[in-house]
Amino acid sequence: MVKFSIKQRIINLWFRFVLWLDTKLSQQQKVRVLAVFVGLAAGTAAVVLKNMVHLVAYVLQSASNLLDLNYFYFFYPTVGIFLALLFMKYVIKKPAGHGVPGVLHSISQKRGYLEKHKMFSSLVTSSLTVGFGGSVGLEGPIVGTGAALGSNIARAFKLNHRQITLMIGCASSGAVASIFNAPLAGLIFSLEILMLDLTMSSIIPLILSSVSAIITSYLMIGSEILYPFKVQTTYAFIDLLYYVLLGLFCGLVSVYFSNVYMKMSKLFGKWGRKKRLIIGGTVLGALVFLFPALYGEGYKEVNYILAGNYEYLFSRSIFEPYVDNIIAVIAVLALVSALKAFATSATFGAGGVGGIFAPSLFIGAHIGLLFAILVNFSGIAELSITNFALIGMAGAMSGIMHAPLFAIFLIAEISGGYSLLLPLMITSVFSYLLVRYFASNSVYTQQLAEQRMLITHDKDKAALTMMNIDSLIETDFLEVRSDLSLGDFLKVITHSKRNIFPVIDNDIFKGIVFINDIRHLILKTELYDIVRVKDLMYTPTPIVKPSETMDDVVRKFRNTQHYNLPVIDNDRYIGFVSRANTFSAYQKVISEFSED
Repeated sequence: MVKFSIKQRIINLWFRFVLWLDTKLSQQQKVRVLAVFVGLAAGTAAVVLKNMVHLVAYVLQSASNLLDLNYFYFFYPTVGIFLALLFMKYVIKKPAGHGVPGVLHSISQKRGYLEKHKMFSSLVTSSLTVGFGGSVGLEGPIVGTGAALGSNIARAFKLNHRQITLMIGCASSGAVASIFNAPLAGLIFSLEILMLDLTMSSIIPLILSSVSAIITSYLMIGSEILYPFKVQTTYAFIDLLYYVLLGLFCGLVSVYFSNVYMKMSKLFGKWGRKKRLIIGGTVLGALVFLFPALYGEGYKEVNYILAGNYEYLFSRSIFEPYVDNIIAVIAVLALVSALKAFATSATFGAGGVGGIFAPSLFIGAHIGLLFAILVNFSGIAELSITNFALIGMAGAMSGIMHAPLFAIFLIAEISGGYSLLLPLMITSVFSYLLVRYFASNSVYTQQLAEQRMLITHDKDKAALTMMNIDSLIETDFLEVRSDLSLGDFLKVITHSKRNIFPVIDNDIFKGIVFINDIRHLILKTELYDIVRVKDLMYTPTPIVKPSETMDDVVRKFRNTQHYNLPVIDNDRYIGFVSRANTFSAYQKVISEFSED
């Protein structure tokens, strides 16, 4: 009875809260209150995932150190990915997803719908993947988890499409802000990467969510941050030239990373699940065994670099005897930077769950350090290796993620100030411009762009991307056979409210008959048994395929005078899409995303 009473009280409190939101607050106030709760949930999820990963990694590394068996690192990543795959197969019985790409897909194609299991599945699978040494990051899964929380909370309170999308952005901003203790970067993440519109109705909830997520994280784990870095020296004017060169270097490395990632993804996609696990796990295990710095998300290694210490590159490695050799340092730095792309791709290819935030920052810190050491070694100049490592992180993130603003403000916030803002801007922008010359989309958006499902800040294109051709297909057209006589066809016409009749033989589309084309025959009774439908029909152009985007459909309407276009799939008739319904649906989507 006690348990029942407590349960009833919780339910009553919940319904009273929902009733209060619905009756006492305006829609705008309701969204802002929910943004705070979404931020609290996202911040909690971030803390939980970080602690889960650290616990798994601590146990495994303690066992390896205790037994002094370094070769365990060869098997750890495969075991972790295997356990993650078991969880996906037998517990949630579907893929957990990789975070940001899944969020972008849900916004563009599913009206912000994210399955309930995504509120926890990425926490489990990514903690197993990364904790056991998978060379990926946790930020993507945290963003995906937060977005799922935002989506489901919004739908529980019956928010509309635009508000659901905003709640997803709030949760994502909160997740990023709580991870890095960077509220402004969290806000920019949703605006730049999730493509949310910059309006007052969206800015305030995003800020509230970011702040509440950071407060939650602070209350649970204190003021600990990922990169406890403080700028010790700034820069001389001549250094700006080297930051330009660093930006170009980061851009080239970003193009390299993206190409490796995309090509390995396609390669692994050709194989079955077991083969992917064996090959991906073996490649990853070998890389981690040879270069232990590639183990896990790599934040500890980045902090070593920012402290000016790169001895970790040789710790527990077969290259340890060469730790004091500058040539060996340069060679190992270059190898670790280059092989990180393969380690990350192998982790994903094998079936692991994670993100590319951490790999981007890892690569950026290493190539920034490498660049500064090379310049210093050449005797041309004396550069700050820690500053260049820090700025390199922004350059790589800007290039790999196609997010220069996010990179600039994230690194500025985590470095404790804006004294390096100009170098940050120079390196990030030059990296981004170089990458854009070679590729118009990031690894996040490439696949969506190829399928023409990518949301952008262009409202017209965004609206068309969010529209689905399936929802616009009309099927209340009476079908006729090509051998039907004119007399029998006229009887069919009397039962139809439409003026178009698809001609179908054995489920194969043959053409259409337009009623205006036969008006002159209606009173000619002598032709009723002579003329057949096949004599009256014509093959319409253009036709629409179910796989086409709404952008294609609208273009076909604009290029013709037709009011209805047939939808045909491999010669099989599906239905019609009409000009009126298409543009009505377009106006509805636009109005849903207009500012309150």
